[in-house]
Amino acid sequence: MNIPSKRLLSLDVFRGMTIAGMILVNNPGSWEFIYKPLSHADWHGWTPTDLVFPFFLFIVGVSIVFAIAPSLEKNIPQKQLTRKALVRGMKLFGLGLLLAAFPFVVFEPEFALKDFSKLRIMGVLQRIALCYVFATLLFIYFKPKMLDLIALVCLLFYWLLMTVVPVPEYGAGMLDSPEGNFASYTDRILLGKDHLWAGADRMRDPEGLLSTITALVNTLLGIRIGLIIRNKTMDDNQKLVEIFSQGILFVIVGYVWDWFFPINKPIWTSSYAVFSAGLAMCGLGICYYLIDVKGYKKWSFPFEVYGVNALIVFVMSGLLAKILSLIKIEETAEKSISLGGWFYQNVCLSIFETYNASLLYALVWVSMWFLVLLVMYRKNIIVKV
Repeated sequence: MNIPSKRLLSLDVFRGMTIAGMILVNNPGSWEFIYKPLSHADWHGWTPTDLVFPFFLFIVGVSIVFAIAPSLEKNIPQKQLTRKALVRGMKLFGLGLLLAAFPFVVFEPEFALKDFSKLRIMGVLQRIALCYVFATLLFIYFKPKMLDLIALVCLLFYWLLMTVVPVPEYGAGMLDSPEGNFASYTDRILLGKDHLWAGADRMRDPEGLLSTITALVNTLLGIRIGLIIRNKTMDDNQKLVEIFSQGILFVIVGYVWDWFFPINKPIWTSSYAVFSAGLAMCGLGICYYLIDVKGYKKWSFPFEVYGVNALIVFVMSGLLAKILSLIKIEETAEKSISLGGWFYQNVCLSIFETYNASLLYALVWVSMWFLVLLVMYRKNIIVKV
């Protein structure tokens, strides 16, 4: 088999599965009624939901190989590639800030411009932007072995910071404390409490700055696997052996490391980065085997549709969800609910009980966006940043 085409179908499908999963878990009918696998772990530990974001960062790394390697082989100047990466990163970061700032006005108690003095700086797209830029620059200027060394240094350095450096009023190694660990403390210092995630009383941020060090490792390990898939000196069986053996090894290392440095998504511990990257390798390996090696493609079409326009559906889904929460419907003179809330209460709850009704709402949301993306796919509309 030759080098895969510019668009690796299994990668699009794996990306589509990941973004569809992200939209599913982000849009329940009610946050009070969520099945455990569709919610994040309370602190230490993991659920399938905790794998969605690291999988996406891993996919970013694989994509970097297929986007940048051909340009390097054509001797396109490094400065030109660097400029392009920086511009794309700024656009991604800007989109993240846009989502955080939207809506730009408030309607209660009176119509006014939103107070941006407490705008959250970090977020999902912002972290993707940082990981993309740093991983791309490292890929452009360094050899693969150096990238592996940098990934190892990031993992060990973060482990050292989190377990040895004391936090004022808390002490060192307070991993069981959401507010007292070194990552949360550092984010409060660097970003300011007013600009952290409001969901934790602005004491920490699950997409904070310091933990982006280890999140970057997921992207670098994606580059590692991308290089294997694109390696024309290896046949498919050799590639699959490498992908699965490395994936299983990283999963084992992550589980063993968990004994000393618990698997934890909110502070993106080193064990979590290694463990989730290992599972991502296995997931992509399965897709690569079924789709690109065996040619079993029919089942994957819905995910391919999602995968080729992953960014636009993430942004538009987030914006529309906020818009639906702003549109109020009066049920009585004293009570009003959002349009989304009305659909959940009057449609979903009329079919199922609480948990299944909440899941139904999320499935309707995923299905609706699939229809939008299907139209774009049929018209060959692919939105890129």
